[in-house]
Amino acid sequence: MDFLPPAPPSATGPLLLTGATGFLGMELLVRYLERTDRTIYALVRARDDDEAQARLRAAVARVVDAPGRFDHRLLAVRGDVALPGLGLSRSRRLALAESVTEIVHSAASVSFTLPLEEAREINVEGTRRLLELADLCTAHGHLRRFAYVSTAYVAGDATGTFGEEDHDVGQGFRNTYERTKWEAEGLVRTYAERLPVQIFRPSIVVGEQETGWTAAFNVIYGPLQAFAKGASVPLIPGRRTAPVDVVPVDYVADAIFTLTGRDGGVGDTYSLAAGPQASSVGELVTLSAQAFERSRPLIVPPALYGRTVHPLVLRRSSGARRKWLQQAPVFFPYFALRVHHDTSRAQAALAASALAPGLGPPPLATYFDRLVDFAEAARWGRRTLTRVDAAGAVRRRAALAAPPAPLRGVEALRPG
Repeated sequence: MDFLPPAPPSATGPLLLTGATGFLGMELLVRYLERTDRTIYALVRARDDDEAQARLRAAVARVVDAPGRFDHRLLAVRGDVALPGLGLSRSRRLALAESVTEIVHSAASVSFTLPLEEAREINVEGTRRLLELADLCTAHGHLRRFAYVSTAYVAGDATGTFGEEDHDVGQGFRNTYERTKWEAEGLVRTYAERLPVQIFRPSIVVGEQETGWTAAFNVIYGPLQAFAKGASVPLIPGRRTAPVDVVPVDYVADAIFTLTGRDGGVGDTYSLAAGPQASSVGELVTLSAQAFERSRPLIVPPALYGRTVHPLVLRRSSGARRKWLQQAPVFFPYFALRVHHDTSRAQAALAASALAPGLGPPPLATYFDRLVDFAEAARWGRRTLTRVDAAGAVRRRAALAAPPAPLRGVEALRPG
C-alpha cells in the first residue's frame, strides 16, 4: 500500500512519530492520542503493513485503556530508519511529505556495546534520513516542527556544567551510543538554518513517578535487581558525590509534548535532565539499602573495582547473575560522573507554558519506592505489565490506605 488514507481535519495536522513501540515513544504516543485529535503516522519496522499495524496496536495496548478508540487516526507506516529512504517507496514518501506537519524522531539504538558503524547507521544515518524527509515536507507541504530526541550524555566525559547550547567542548565518549548520538545531534544542528528543529536531551530515563511503570529495565535497574535478590554486594563502583541524573519518563514525555506545542523555541536545545534536582551515588545507595533492607555497601573507585572486585565476583557467579555482571562494566562510568546538566532554558520554557504549569523533574527520593514496587511486580521485566495495570494497582493501594469515611446520620449513633 503506497498511498496514505486521508487524514481527518485537525488544527495542527498529522504527525510522524518514530520509535513509537519503544519506551519513551509509547509515552509520547499516548499523549498525542489522548490530548489531541491529530492523525498519528508511526514508522514501524515490520515485514509488511499488516505486521506493522499489529505491532503498533500492541504498543498502544500497553499504554492506554480501550486502544481501539484510536484506530481511526493511528496508522503504522512500515519502514526502517536503517534503510535507504527509510525503506519507503517514492510514492509513500511524497504522500507523507504532503500530509505531515510535524516529525518527532525518538527512534534510536540505545545499546552501549553496538559496533560503531552499526550504531552510526541507526543513530546518525537514520537521523539524516528523517531530516531528508523533513526537507521534502517543507518542499511539498508545511512543516512546523522537527523534534529530535537526543540524550544528555552527548556531554560524554566532560566535567563541570554542560550547557544547553554546548555541543563540542572537546569531550571524549565512553561508548558508541554517546558518540553516535552526539554526531546525530550535530547533524540536526546543521539543518537548523532551514528546518524548524528542536533538540531534547533526556538524562537517565526511569519509570513513571506515579506508578513506576517502565518497559525498559536498564542502567540503574541492574544494581537495584542485585539488591532485591539479596546478592551480597559489599562493594560497588562509583563516587559517593557523583551525580546520578535520573528523570521519570512521564516528565520527559510531558516536556517534549509541551515544548513542541509552543509557538516559540525553534532552533533551541532543551536539557530534560534533573539538573539541580539530580540525585547522587550516595543517595541512590542509601535509598536502595532502605528499600531492600540491606546493609549499605562500600563505594569504591570504578577503576579499582574493575581490576580487583569485579573479576572475583564474576568467577563466583553463575546463571542470570553472571550474565548481568558480564554486561555491568559498561554502566560503571555512570556512577563516577563529574558533569552537571544546566536545565535553565527548559525550565524557563516550561514555566512560561500554560499547557504544563509547574512541570519539572521531581527528586528521585519522592518516587523511588514506586519504581521498586513496579519492578518487583513486573519481575524485573520478565512479566509484562501494562501502564494501565500499573495505574490500577496504584489506585487500589490508595484505596486500601485511605482512612474510612466518617459515619453519618443514624450510622454514627450506633455503638461500635
